[in-house]
Amino acid sequence: MSIETPPRPTYDPTSPISPAACADGAGQLTGLFFSDDLDDIGKAKRICATCPVMVSCLETAIADGEQWGVWGGQLFVSGKVVLTKRRRGRPPKEARPGDQLPLIPVPEHLVDQLTFA
Repeated sequence: MSIETPPRPTYDPTSPISPAACADGAGQLTGLFFSDDLDDIGKAKRICATCPVMVSCLETAIADGEQWGVWGGQLFVSGKVVLTKRRRGRPPKEARPGDQLPLIPVPEHLVDQLTFA
C-alpha cells in the first residue's frame, strides 16, 4: 500500500476562486504587494510565507516576466529579485528593527531562473 501525496495547489490568476493567501476577493491587499514602503513589503512577504500556492505563484511570475511587486515571497524590482531594500533618504546610524525584510527562501529549482539585484 503506497501513500500518495496530494497534488500541490497551483496559482491560477484567471480563476475567480483562488487558494492564494493574497486573494481576498476584493483586491484589498493589492496595495501591500505593489508598495514601496518597507512595512507593506514586509507584510506582503509574511502573507506569502503562509500561502499554499507560493511556489506556483513564483513560477508564474518568472514565466510572465513580472517586473514589480511581491510574487511568491520575493520582491521584484525592474524584473530582478531584491533581497534587501532600504528606506528613502539618508540611512540611519542605527538600523531600525522594521527595516529587515523577511527572507523567504527561493525553491532550489527556481534559483537559476531568477536574476538577483
